[in-house]
Amino acid sequence: MKHIERMAVIGAGTMGRGIAQVGAGAGLAVALYDVGPGLAERGREGIQAFLNQGIAKGKVSEAERDAVLARIETFGELAPAVVAADLVVEAAPEDLELKRRIFAELDRLAPGTAILATNTSSLPVGEIAGATADPARVIGMHFFNPVPVMALLEIVRPPATGEDTLTAALDVGRRMGKECIVVSDTPGFATSRLGLVLGLEAIRMLEQKVASAEDIDKAMTLGYRHPMGPLRLTDLIGLDVRLAIAEHLYRTLGTAAFEPPALLRAMVAEGKLGMKSGRGFYDWSPAGTGSMMRREV
Repeated sequence: MKHIERMAVIGAGTMGRGIAQVGAGAGLAVALYDVGPGLAERGREGIQAFLNQGIAKGKVSEAERDAVLARIETFGELAPAVVAADLVVEAAPEDLELKRRIFAELDRLAPGTAILATNTSSLPVGEIAGATADPARVIGMHFFNPVPVMALLEIVRPPATGEDTLTAALDVGRRMGKECIVVSDTPGFATSRLGLVLGLEAIRMLEQKVASAEDIDKAMTLGYRHPMGPLRLTDLIGLDVRLAIAEHLYRTLGTAAFEPPALLRAMVAEGKLGMKSGRGFYDWSPAGTGSMMRREV
């Protein structure tokens, strides 16, 4: 089995910086890359802010914070970020052609022995792997947001993925403190397919004035012991991300349950994307962080 010591993360957004943090927390040397000027460094600053919150809550020590940050190096160019990687995890937006272009570059720039993983939550890993010369080293590693908190890692294995690749991905996932499940490369995998049905139905219920966003969420947190309601979770994931996944699954599966509700499309068009934009089903602005939006639907 290949032992992973150095990891490169492609994309320094919410998911990428979370993956970088848990990798560094597991003792890996992490190269954090993003294409925009200063984006990788801002991602590292986001990791520091997250760890500082942990210190304030008594869950992280200053020494632990400093050790994690010391293992993360930022890059604005792809080649030096991946040149020595044992594992590369791509955390770019959910766009199949974008991911295929990235993997073609990774195939050229990363060591031939490196495992290439995608964090996609719904796109076909096999099609992404098809952009490389060696699909046996490609696998899906679907983390959940917020990555340092969520325990699950969904390992997605297309038919061409090698046994050594799977074994190494499971090993590094466990070293990151994750509980791993292995699923086949089917549309939506296991988690996105199940979670999206619940989230879309909650949006339809809000659209139909069945109940308020707050009460729909309480129905699941108090009635079914979910840690978070489906609408608040949608705000955390991003309404645009949920819409992209719904459109993909509706196209590929043709099931009415995955047809995006009009309310979801309207909110994305208005720029109400959830926590990252400050507005969604809840108010995430500094004045009202996480409170329910008084939205007429």
